[in-house]
Amino acid sequence: MPARDTVSPDGVSTLPRPVSTQLTRGVHPLPRPGTEPAARRVRAEPRAGTTLKVSVVIPAKNEVRNLPDVLTRLPTSSLHEIILVDGGSRDGTVAAARRVCPDVVVIQQTRRGKGNALSCGIAACSGDIIVTMDADGSTDPAEIPFFVAALAAGCDFAKGSRFLAGGGSSDLTPLRRAGNRVLAMMMNALYGTSFTDLCYGYTAFRAQCVDRLGLPGTDGAAAERGDGFEIETLLAAHAASARLKLAEVPSYEFSRTFGQSHLRTWADGWRVLRTILSERGRPVRRPAAGSRSADPRFDDSRPFDSRPPNAHPANARPFDSRPFDSRPSEPGEQR
Repeated sequence: MPARDTVSPDGVSTLPRPVSTQLTRGVHPLPRPGTEPAARRVRAEPRAGTTLKVSVVIPAKNEVRNLPDVLTRLPTSSLHEIILVDGGSRDGTVAAARRVCPDVVVIQQTRRGKGNALSCGIAACSGDIIVTMDADGSTDPAEIPFFVAALAAGCDFAKGSRFLAGGGSSDLTPLRRAGNRVLAMMMNALYGTSFTDLCYGYTAFRAQCVDRLGLPGTDGAAAERGDGFEIETLLAAHAASARLKLAEVPSYEFSRTFGQSHLRTWADGWRVLRTILSERGRPVRRPAAGSRSADPRFDDSRPFDSRPPNAHPANARPFDSRPFDSRPSEPGEQR
């Protein structure tokens, strides 16, 4: 098991380990640096002068013993904001978070469940990139730059994988590992994707794509689909249905530092299965006028094309691997 990295990374200009190792249908993992032909390499660093505002969303409920350690290991100098979504904690979680991170933005979720907490937190974000991670110490804050690099290299939605080279887990039981594999196979067969890990909550995506992810609403007391642990699957299904450019990033899952997991293996597994089946073919909500997703400067409708560059017709537009640039376009500027 790798040791936790206690040094906060400085930016994403270098990648000391590969972001991914394969190029497969539907999912766009980034290549191991130096192993792809020059024409196929994807840049892993933002364009010079580009500032990517990164928002981190952390849902928490009664995590007073775990959350302070997570917050102290965040690369705060590289982050735009930290959104803590509290689920009605009674153990002093919020007070502990504010002691170690005075700038943390605390909001209360409107219903129960991880999915509702993430929806509330995402709605409060103002950054260009949104990263979701857990409060129990299982997701490593030192990996944030790798997720940001995947998006800066041209992808829209990056999902952590414990099963790619460089990833792993000290928390997965044999039952959960087997269930995850079966559910991922079903997801890939029905949605034409190639996810290696489905039930894992370390994700990152461009804020301009939020309207296309079909998140559960945050108003009202009645529960909605996606309010629970199935939110990771719902996001992946909607990202695939919206034809966003997808990536997987190797990630190591540590065991929960203190306390017991809120995950219910069988009950939540059935919720994931129902989500896979019910969301296939469901229309994805289109961007509203005036939203960042509706900005004509952004073209996220093109699917990722994994063919070699010389296989493109003469007039075809190949996959644009330039890093995401959040700056406003100047009149007449070519992007």
